[in-house]
Amino acid sequence: MTAHTDSLSRIYAKSLFELADEAGGRDKILEVADELEQVCELIRGDASFCEYLDSPVIDAARRALGIRSIFTDRITDLLMRFLLVLNTNGRLGHLEMIHTAFHQLVQDAWGRVEVDVWTAVELEQDQQTALAARLHEILGKEPVLHAATDASLIGGIKIRIGDRLLDGSVVARLRQFEKNLKVNGSRIISKSPATFMAVAAGEERFQ
Repeated sequence: MTAHTDSLSRIYAKSLFELADEAGGRDKILEVADELEQVCELIRGDASFCEYLDSPVIDAARRALGIRSIFTDRITDLLMRFLLVLNTNGRLGHLEMIHTAFHQLVQDAWGRVEVDVWTAVELEQDQQTALAARLHEILGKEPVLHAATDASLIGGIKIRIGDRLLDGSVVARLRQFEKNLKVNGSRIISKSPATFMAVAAGEERFQ
């Protein structure tokens, strides 16, 4: 799934991306991306380690020794130096968002885009393939789909691409209908009673 980033995290991620590109191009970028993912997995799996990296009471110089001890021979010198810079600047707590921003840069560089998809029932493989093909046609990039189910949607589909959310679910349409009804209820009913009754009947079936 795609995740939140901020401007500072994107700046650090861009610097790391450019350094990796200069150091070895695509292969180096992918190597750093893999290592950064492993570091973040370690942070996610160990709450005490996460607190250690982000604690303001731990001296930066002492923490730098700890970082070297933990990651020497486990990550490239480039990523080690990057972690030490974050430590010096008190930004290790941004590492997860930096990882997300770095991953987005990698996807952009190779013409890919992260797409979160929610449906009421699980999509079959052929449905995912068809959806990916359609998104590729619209976006001009290869979509990397992250599919999930959410029964509360009732039907339809909800898609998030970056900061854009496209909600075509049944529950969203019902909410919009309810909103319109509250604002213009009497006018809608008087103009098109057949449509109103059809939608109302459909809403009852969904309950």
